Amino acid sequence: MQTSTIRYILIIICASLLFLPFLGQVHLFDWDEINFAECAREMIVSKDYLRAQIDFMPFWEKPPLFIWMQVLAMKLFGVGAYAARFPDAFIGVVTITTLYYAGKRVLNERLAWWWMLMYAASWLPHFYFKSGIIDPVFNYFIFMAFFQVYLTGRGDRRTLHAALAGLFLGLAVLTKGPVAILVSILAIAVYVVVNRGLYTLKIKDLVVIALCTFIPIALWFGTDVAVFGWTYGKWWVNEFITYQVRLFRTEDADHGGPFFYHFIVLFLGCFPASMFLLNFSRKRTAYNENKDFTRWMWILFWVVLILFSIVKTKIVHYSSLCYFPLTYLAALQVYRMNYEQVQLKKWIKIITLTIGTILAVAITLLPVVGLHKDLLIPLFDDPFAVANLNADVHWSYLECFWGLLYLVGLWVSVSLIRKNFRRGILILCLVQIITIQVTVLHFTPKIEAISQRAAIEYFESFEGKDVYVGVLGYKSYAHLFYSQKQPWSNPNYITTGKKDQLGHAMPPIVNENWLLRGNIDKPAYFICKIQDQHKYDTIPQLQETGNKNGFVFFKRK
Repeated sequence: MQTSTIRYILIIICASLLFLPFLGQVHLFDWDEINFAECAREMIVSKDYLRAQIDFMPFWEKPPLFIWMQVLAMKLFGVGAYAARFPDAFIGVVTITTLYYAGKRVLNERLAWWWMLMYAASWLPHFYFKSGIIDPVFNYFIFMAFFQVYLTGRGDRRTLHAALAGLFLGLAVLTKGPVAILVSILAIAVYVVVNRGLYTLKIKDLVVIALCTFIPIALWFGTDVAVFGWTYGKWWVNEFITYQVRLFRTEDADHGGPFFYHFIVLFLGCFPASMFLLNFSRKRTAYNENKDFTRWMWILFWVVLILFSIVKTKIVHYSSLCYFPLTYLAALQVYRMNYEQVQLKKWIKIITLTIGTILAVAITLLPVVGLHKDLLIPLFDDPFAVANLNADVHWSYLECFWGLLYLVGLWVSVSLIRKNFRRGILILCLVQIITIQVTVLHFTPKIEAISQRAAIEYFESFEGKDVYVGVLGYKSYAHLFYSQKQPWSNPNYITTGKKDQLGHAMPPIVNENWLLRGNIDKPAYFICKIQDQHKYDTIPQLQETGNKNGFVFFKRK
């Protein structure tokens, strides 16, 4: 067996150990994780694998590719958190392996190793491979599209690479939507401006990319129209585009923020890679790194960052496509510092120690806060937050060890960088990976117990029962997924005629008034947050049955 093959096998094994175990240790989090998992579950229940549904009503916010991946995982592992998160974990293994391959093609094997380490050792890039959201899969397809575009100008198989770029871009559209095409068009436009022309690309390449992009889209949408008719297809496209426009123009579900929101997210969330990204040097390199690929990565980084800074809806993972170029550019700086006469600037060391120390102190104090929450509770005016903090979660001072270990490892690694750069960076990455694993496996279950577990356990108590379960006053998909809701049959369950913020007619939604006050055909149970309890105490048909950790439970009399 060749040495390169052995290395790939070792990379796959190590990445699998990082991402695949313990995915189901924590319940799925509302909204996004449970949203997509519920779409997959309802596909299996309804056996309708072409149309995504929520509460067995049309769901037009996302295309179906990621949901199909979750369906396959649920067929393998059963319906649950592990299966819902498996596609992202699998893509995590594929991504790390791809970075090794791409790094070798772009420069050499040394850069490839640093790129893998920078990605795996950064907080958010690592964390999202253990989640059940769309973005890791979407980001991978977009990156592969750009990588194939780069390869188009680097060999004699340019038509093949252009076709692959288009196919990957089409898969990205099938995963998240036309934002993939928007990002690509903007990036190519900037590339043309920067290079004062297409540079290594040709008009023929762009035509092939465009044609191949629509192959996956046409296959899915054409099948959809053939089965359900043009009227349904036209309606789906209209609702989907309307939703995308609303995300761009308005703050969806109160997810707003300032223009610089994603700058902060990437600076802190991609620590420590974001620190090395800042270490620019005008010194000419001894090795001729590929300037064209580096230029593509810079363009992708800034296009995504600025685009989603303009978008009104601000959510952490919206800028996650930046993880690929950010970690590459950081790895390139590390490569220069390790193999060339480029020094890590003193002020970057100071910032690295400062940010890392703040994170370490936060991890160290987390158990202390849990043990002395009675001192923290008076500082909150939000009754729901206060009730959350009263959740019965076991904390111990011994858990402070992990934060202290992170702090010591951080300072030791940064102090070593000056004497032995490679050893210092390797220790820093190892400490990061261990700390991220501990945070996900040890602390995340405690956070979940505080924030939502009482509600999840309430929903789970209705699994297998023929009842209505609903949430009042807030949006959730958890009651659908964790009660394993079956298709509704009573036409009174839904209502129509409402309009969205832009004045467009909305599809059917749950008829909450009928569930609360109408002549229902089976028992109904509800949940609300404690601050909204007064709104529902006055409804004579409702009877409170209990409360826990900020959630209040009701039953129809």
